[in-house]
Amino acid sequence: MKIDLNCDLGEAFGRYTLGDDASIMPLITSANIACGFHAGDASVMQVTVRLAKQHGVAIGAHPGWPDLQGFGRREMALSPEETESLVLYQIGALAAFAKAEGMELYHVKPHGALYNQSARDEKLAEAVARAVKRFSVELALVGLAGSRSIDAARGLGLRVLQEGFPDRGYTSEGMLMPRSQPGAILSSVEEVAAHAVSLAVNGIEFEKKQIRVDTLCLHGDNVHAVDNARKVRDALQKAGIEVAF
Repeated sequence: MKIDLNCDLGEAFGRYTLGDDASIMPLITSANIACGFHAGDASVMQVTVRLAKQHGVAIGAHPGWPDLQGFGRREMALSPEETESLVLYQIGALAAFAKAEGMELYHVKPHGALYNQSARDEKLAEAVARAVKRFSVELALVGLAGSRSIDAARGLGLRVLQEGFPDRGYTSEGMLMPRSQPGAILSSVEEVAAHAVSLAVNGIEFEKKQIRVDTLCLHGDNVHAVDNARKVRDALQKAGIEVAF
């Protein structure tokens, strides 16, 4: 058994210091790099792509709503056509830096509210998937395991990576709990590691179906991000699970 370990990175602005990104990158196998709408800018994208290349980490675009003030976590009501365009725009921005460094994009993973809205909204999910396919049918789409995002991508013939979140709590329907609710963010490093192993082995229950998980996400903005990544990787390997993209 193997599983990918991903992290949302490059979510800084202006003058860039490597910070936790530099410590997390060697511990993961794929990085979702912010594309400038919810976070990140040209300098940050360039440095993050180079950092991923240095550590042999696969890279993907991490597009979000145009919401810098809310870090892309506020829901928006753009039309499917507008959503498709803004996702395609962001993929293209990161692809330019990847090409300049001799790297390829492997996947696209929506961020924050765009991720959660497209997980439950069929038309929005289709818009995101269309943008990915228009750029390249070779790209995989990362989405909440079992969700509308996965269905839409598969319907367009895209590869999918079904994602689980070791550091997040789930609702009884298999959706991520809103961050405002108690239990939405797991604070114990040990609890996060145990949850990671459970997700890798058992998957999640989504709408009364058991769904396998292909990739695990650790949030780079978590106060324990580096410790979580180190502990999760160690726990997975001790459980006999290969950590690989």
